[in-house]
Amino acid sequence: MPDQIYAEQLDEPDRFTRGEILLRGVVGGVVVAGAIVIGGLPELSLSAQSSRQDAEILNFALVFEGLQAAFYAEANAKNVLRGELATFARVVGSQELAHAAYVRRALGGAARKLPRFNVKAVTDDPGRFARTATELEDLGVAAYNGVGPSLTRAALAAVAPIASVEARHAAWIRGVLGEVPAPVASDASVTAAQAASAVNRTGLVASP
Repeated sequence: MPDQIYAEQLDEPDRFTRGEILLRGVVGGVVVAGAIVIGGLPELSLSAQSSRQDAEILNFALVFEGLQAAFYAEANAKNVLRGELATFARVVGSQELAHAAYVRRALGGAARKLPRFNVKAVTDDPGRFARTATELEDLGVAAYNGVGPSLTRAALAAVAPIASVEARHAAWIRGVLGEVPAPVASDASVTAAQAASAVNRTGLVASP
């Protein structure tokens, strides 16, 4: 996602939304393959939050955090990254693992089994790793922004500490790449269903 894309958005705010950029970027920049493997999410209600809806949203978050943790773990194991990019992968990888464990604890007995992840193809090359990291971190921030209003107050309080760190990850990887860490004044949001669809289309989630 080059800087000029965001410069255009700042100059022409009605041209397209950052959420649209995110959905296009994740599909176009990672690995397009795969069948739908993250189950469809129900229509979320902003006016009737419930523990059942919380569980659906948090289980999506668990899959997404698990995907990120697997992505960074694979990159770290291959030892192909150098310099600050290697530091980023090591630090963020440990934090995504902690996020997945945190969400699993929040879900308790409602936590579902994670699917398998297919991240080998996007961790062999530092450039491809960096592009994928940028897209995944941006998508995570947008997804947390999008589902927040559908969560109960207790669940929102539980995920807020994770969402803010995800935003720092997104800024950090841009800094590593020499891009503007905070390119827009406000972050976009995507629905959980849009985020799940985007992740499915990457082919990075292999199967249940």
